[in-house]
Amino acid sequence: MSTLAIVLIVIGAVIVIALVARALTRARHQRLDDRRQLATEHRNEADSRRLDAEMHRAAADEQAARARREAAQAETRSRAAAREREAASAHVERANEIDPDA
Repeated sequence: MSTLAIVLIVIGAVIVIALVARALTRARHQRLDDRRQLATEHRNEADSRRLDAEMHRAAADEQAARARREAAQAETRSRAAAREREAASAHVERANEIDPDA
């Protein structure tokens, strides 16, 4: 083999190695870009779910506050009704005391 042939083979091999290295680098960069995109999608999904969870928690907190407020109002009405019953009972007793026919 002549020196020229050996030089051409070496140059060809270097070119092939450079092309393979470039293809591998591009493939690696593409995989990294794909992983970045997937990570971004996961972060967006996580943010969406976090916002949904916060909305549900806020709705539950509002419902619990409404229930506590209604329970307090019911307790107030119950106490008012008890006072009215006591007043009515006192009036009945007083009426029985002053009624000559009782």
